[in-house]
Amino acid sequence: MPRLHIVGGITCILLAALVATAASAAASATTAVEYDIAVRIDPVARRIEGRSVITAAVAGELMLVLGRRFEVTHALIDGVPLGTSAAGTASMHAWRIPRSQRGPRRIEVHWRGELAPLDTSLDHRQTLGRIEPASSAAGTFLPDSSGWYPHLAGTLARYRVSLELPPGQRGLVAGRLVEESDTAEGYRARFEFPFPSEGVDLMAGPYTVETDTMRGAGGKPIQLRTYFHPQIAELARKYLDEVKGYVEFYEAWIGEYPFTEFSVVSSPTPTGFGMPTLTYLGIEVLRLPFIRATSLGHEVLHNWWGNGVYPDYAHGNWSEGLTTFMADYAYKEREGPEAAREMRLGWLRDFAALAPGQDAPLTAFTSRTHGASQIVGYNKAAMMFLMLRDLLGRETFGRALQLFWREQRFRVASWVDLRRAFETASGQDLRVFFEQWLTRPGAPTVRIAEVARTRSDSGYRVIVTLEQPIPTYRLRVPVALRTEGGEEIRMLDLERGRQAFTLEVRTRPLEVVLDPDLRLFRRLLPDEAPPILRQVMVDRTVATILLPESGEACTTAEMLATKLQNRAPRIISATNSLPAVSILVIGLHEQVDTWLARHQLPARPEIVQGKGSAQAWTVRRPQGATLTLVSARDAVALAALVRPLPHYGRQSYIVFDGAKMIERGTWPMRVQVMKLD
Repeated sequence: MPRLHIVGGITCILLAALVATAASAAASATTAVEYDIAVRIDPVARRIEGRSVITAAVAGELMLVLGRRFEVTHALIDGVPLGTSAAGTASMHAWRIPRSQRGPRRIEVHWRGELAPLDTSLDHRQTLGRIEPASSAAGTFLPDSSGWYPHLAGTLARYRVSLELPPGQRGLVAGRLVEESDTAEGYRARFEFPFPSEGVDLMAGPYTVETDTMRGAGGKPIQLRTYFHPQIAELARKYLDEVKGYVEFYEAWIGEYPFTEFSVVSSPTPTGFGMPTLTYLGIEVLRLPFIRATSLGHEVLHNWWGNGVYPDYAHGNWSEGLTTFMADYAYKEREGPEAAREMRLGWLRDFAALAPGQDAPLTAFTSRTHGASQIVGYNKAAMMFLMLRDLLGRETFGRALQLFWREQRFRVASWVDLRRAFETASGQDLRVFFEQWLTRPGAPTVRIAEVARTRSDSGYRVIVTLEQPIPTYRLRVPVALRTEGGEEIRMLDLERGRQAFTLEVRTRPLEVVLDPDLRLFRRLLPDEAPPILRQVMVDRTVATILLPESGEACTTAEMLATKLQNRAPRIISATNSLPAVSILVIGLHEQVDTWLARHQLPARPEIVQGKGSAQAWTVRRPQGATLTLVSARDAVALAALVRPLPHYGRQSYIVFDGAKMIERGTWPMRVQVMKLD
């Protein structure tokens, strides 16, 4: 099944990944399977019927699958009728096709069925978990993972798709548009995808289509399109222009764009997905001005990483971290050093919000399933690439990416393949670097243990002692020496649990600062990491206190707690003594103020006092756990937070007027500083 990336705000989320066995099979059958699909869809009646001819030059056993909501009306395997479904799951029919040495096998299947109604009331998290093929006059989305067409599980395949829709509708699948017609009888189109693909997703709707053409690397024409609902048709030109810029940017950085087209397609649901040659974004998402500057480029880049080179999911998904580094982070670097540093700080704050043992090694990451997996698979991996670029230099880093692209294009590639490309380009042995960041959960904790200053013949000598827990990492630790003459950055190669470094400076040293620019991925110490709302969203040890005891406010408070934690909250009594874990408290203003006073906790911060209809803020408790408070004027103001508040996990405090955010911010970070007497 193809990678699908859901957009909520500017966050792209991997919906599904190949299981290890499927990836292994795909790697060995990259060109051996072809689909020829013809499908007719009636969005109003929610009916689909189709015919698929599968040619498989694979000798081994195959598994043919189709969603259970569909009925097979006619099926032949090499001219022999297909038997009844002999295996499968609650959602899928499955037929085992025995091994054969007689050459390519031909499988012909005719099927039909009823599609689910399209539910536009779902939020993006609910849509993420919904894999049903759905349709209405407003739009049709048939994800590959729903089994909307018969296919062979665990194989990459080339395909051709012929599509028929009623008048007023247009549709597409990933690939090259070969031909189309739009008449009073209806819409017809034919697409082909001539490269090994992980599956087929289909979209349709009452689209207005705008087109443009650009010349890619080497003069190759690339067809650009927007398939937009009429209410946002005026945005088409802006999106087409932005796509051009992203294609040019990544062709210069990586290599030739692998396809002949790219389309931006609107969805009536509040979400978005990325597939080869296109991205599928919600109407309201497309209206957000920052999407063109962030998520759009991320999805364009996935045509190289993820949809141009396929991750070997059995050994970890590298594509999300590399795409985050080369898209989201690269755009911050273009804004300036402060914007880039703020993103790095966000990554480190997010990781600090995880409870010990809540993360996993990068080799175990396949797709985002919750906040903790995104923090590892996207943020930690992106910062690993930043450290690798700092180690090798920009020029060598760029050559390695280009080499990796040339060697692995339309192949399944692993972290090992990526490491080899960087080793070849740099001439360095990077085994230790990759192994410690990929195979170990968690992150190093580094602290300045002590500093000392003495005079020397050339000026001053500073002895800096660093500490890290056992088992140790091999780290290049940036340290700033602030002197009367300015600031110098030194890189210290820390390998042991406790290690002293002697540094020479000419002018009188004043203080030593650990990693002031935040370029080392590490677990921030409690004093370094300001508490943020993300803590209660990802920490599964969180206890929840609901201050309203009954009525509408109580029901709404529990709903909000569930939304924030994306699971049923662990509710404890408001009258009990406070446990040592992080705590989420939700209530009305007077209830919250009374509760804080009873437990002798800091009062409502002045920065949110008396503002808006609701506020949320965080407090660092003495033992290091986070206290998060959500306070609203009344039940209506509390209910207004249910949708927006979960999107602001990186904030330390936030103020709402109804559902509109009117003020937000984070408590200051405290860098590790040792002053020299």
